[in-house]
Amino acid sequence: MRIALEAAQAAAAAGETPVGAAIVDPASGEVVAVGANQPIGSHDPTAHAEIVAIRAAAQKLGNYRLTDLTLYVTLEPCAMCAGAISHARIGRVVFGAEDPKGGAVVNGPRFFEQPTCHWRPAVEGGVLAQEAGGLLRGFFRARRGK
Repeated sequence: MRIALEAAQAAAAAGETPVGAAIVDPASGEVVAVGANQPIGSHDPTAHAEIVAIRAAAQKLGNYRLTDLTLYVTLEPCAMCAGAISHARIGRVVFGAEDPKGGAVVNGPRFFEQPTCHWRPAVEGGVLAQEAGGLLRGFFRARRGK
């Protein structure tokens, strides 16, 4: 999660919403890919940290299935990212702060609990949530000038 937090800080420094992600192979401990939010800079509304990391991991491994890997992300994934996680068959998702407005894992549609969801990863939330949430709050507070 620390690597994901570093990626989130890099996103903030680039003027993006500070969300970061890291995909790790728990068997070896290898960090397979890292992603930071970049929809503004890349002119791509799908360039959320999770999607950026999933794309990089799939390219690196030469496989669109990321089974048995763990995705660490600083903010609860949205519906788009939850869908991508399911399609990639990621084995485990660990997230930091909950997102009551845009989250889709423990909030909102609870994507992985839907009968139409074909793959359900193990999910753990709240890991370094204070730090991840603080980064987001500070970013938006600074943007509002408060």
